[in-house]
Amino acid sequence: MSKLCSRLRGSSSNETKAAAAIRSIVLVPAPAQSLGELPAALQWVIEEKADALIVFAQVEFSNGYASTIEFVTHKRLPTIFSLARGVRVGVMSYGVDPADSFRHAAAYVDKILKGTKPADLPIEQPTNLELVVNLKTAKALGLTVPPLLLARANEVIE
Repeated sequence: MSKLCSRLRGSSSNETKAAAAIRSIVLVPAPAQSLGELPAALQWVIEEKADALIVFAQVEFSNGYASTIEFVTHKRLPTIFSLARGVRVGVMSYGVDPADSFRHAAAYVDKILKGTKPADLPIEQPTNLELVVNLKTAKALGLTVPPLLLARANEVIE
């Protein structure tokens, strides 16, 4: 049974737990609510002998991103990031396209500045998700990426 460490919170936690259960993957939370808690969370990943790591956007947008990159590179730990910028050292990323999200946010700001009440605007979920696979890192870690996953990827780094 594989062991996967992650920083789980909110709805992504429930969805991740459900998907892991289907695949018989043990999820081990390694939460870091602040940059100061990140070293302990990464040490926990080592102590739990995790087979892989999930890094959600909260870490990627904080100053913990560089520390996480250094850690997974040094430990040669297969990692999936929620933003494509992490895939340069991780195995893959799957998540929203930040540029697309910012464009939608700008459209909302434009409507509000033109007089639309924020309460009158619909709540929208991101619809543009991108999958990026780094074959170079996968091969360096001795991992085989299934052809179907490669076929579905928006970008493959070789």
